[in-house]
Amino acid sequence: MKIQQVDRNRFLVTTKRYRDKVTSDWFDAKLLAEQGAIIGHSTGRNTTWFFQQQDQQFVLRKYFRGGILSKWVEDSYFFIGLKRTRAYRELALLRKMRKKGLPVPDPVALMVEKNGFTYRASIIIGLIKNTQDLFHILRQRSLSADEWKAVGMLIKQFHDKGVYHSDLNIHNIMLDDQGQFWLIDFDKGRLIANNRAKLETNLARLQRSLRKELSKFPDFNWQESDWHHLVKGYYGD
Repeated sequence: MKIQQVDRNRFLVTTKRYRDKVTSDWFDAKLLAEQGAIIGHSTGRNTTWFFQQQDQQFVLRKYFRGGILSKWVEDSYFFIGLKRTRAYRELALLRKMRKKGLPVPDPVALMVEKNGFTYRASIIIGLIKNTQDLFHILRQRSLSADEWKAVGMLIKQFHDKGVYHSDLNIHNIMLDDQGQFWLIDFDKGRLIANNRAKLETNLARLQRSLRKELSKFPDFNWQESDWHHLVKGYYGD
């Protein structure tokens, strides 16, 4: 990946495919909006922007803290080296996963802004077109047994390559209009060798996510029996 120092405090890192395309302006949501490049957004803990440049569509996401610490420190982290930032690690992991043929977004670029001993960061990835996350799908309809098995097979595909997703939940599993499932949001994800037990904790995290949404939304189209289909897909039964 190409590292470019934009100014005294900012560093732009791009993957090979995008090294001559991405500029620092791509990380400025306000400027993108003024240019008419914003095509959508999603809100959660923070806003994620969808934008278009050079006939391609991308996702701009800023890094924010979660948990109790976020009440005091919203979006800054201790700087201990560019390659150890959350943004660099996620972009590098996406690169490795794409090379392994895994269904993840296209890694594009990141921006790190250093301020003394801390930094803020944003990442740009390719937008997977015509997709919805599992949460929104399950608010509309149930998944078939075969679709749940496909979700299990998806997770197993990543585990077989040693990929640990640090926050596997139904908001990070996407389904496109061709029936293919994808995984997104690999912040704090990593490659783990020879630790099947650790990888399989992803399953428990996903099951908690489903149960949590079911408790919040009575019309949520999921039931415990669906989980058995997912497990069958994962273990190949």
